[in-house]
Amino acid sequence: MVKTLIQCDFDGTITRIDASFLILDLFGNKDWGRWFQDYREGKISVGRFNTMAFATVKADEPTLVKLIRDKIEVRPGFRELLEYCNRRDFKFVIVSNGLDFYIRAILGDIGVSGIEVFAAKSSFGGDGIDVRYLGPNGELVEDRFKDTYLRLFQQQGYRVIYAGNGISDFAPASKAYHTFATDDLLAHCEEAKVSCTPFSDFNDVVRGLESLPLT
Repeated sequence: MVKTLIQCDFDGTITRIDASFLILDLFGNKDWGRWFQDYREGKISVGRFNTMAFATVKADEPTLVKLIRDKIEVRPGFRELLEYCNRRDFKFVIVSNGLDFYIRAILGDIGVSGIEVFAAKSSFGGDGIDVRYLGPNGELVEDRFKDTYLRLFQQQGYRVIYAGNGISDFAPASKAYHTFATDDLLAHCEEAKVSCTPFSDFNDVVRGLESLPLT
């Protein structure tokens, strides 16, 4: 039997809104929007964008955790998806360009544990938040972080099913066995004629998984 792994994005996928954008809006340098546009246009990598933007955030971790607890909502059906994966013996992992500290906080708040999370390593200091993306061997990865882990899972023999919402999800999604897409990722897949299943919540993903030939 082929092993199946669900690789899921976090910000804007598991959550309704992007926690990193919320933090940057309130505590980051006003130029972060221009830097983000540079990323969207391919002028800088997503790793470079986040490194630059979060270096301008001077708030401490408790302040930011309180912010996201007050403002961030998890997309409906997430627990049902995890239960479904458990029943089918599918491995579920989160691979995100977001920051590890708030991903851990949000998962902890909803009582979810035991999930592998691959995200930006963040450390707080007087010069802002230091953000680093590390690959499977501990090497610094500034671009295609999600692709790096998708390739790793495929090399480990997994059939990878992808779920995401953003521009940075397109490259790994296009290489996955099947993709569930929403928002910008859905638009990119449709434009590029990449097969995918649209979703609005994770109950849609569960129904989609049930219809796939996964034996």
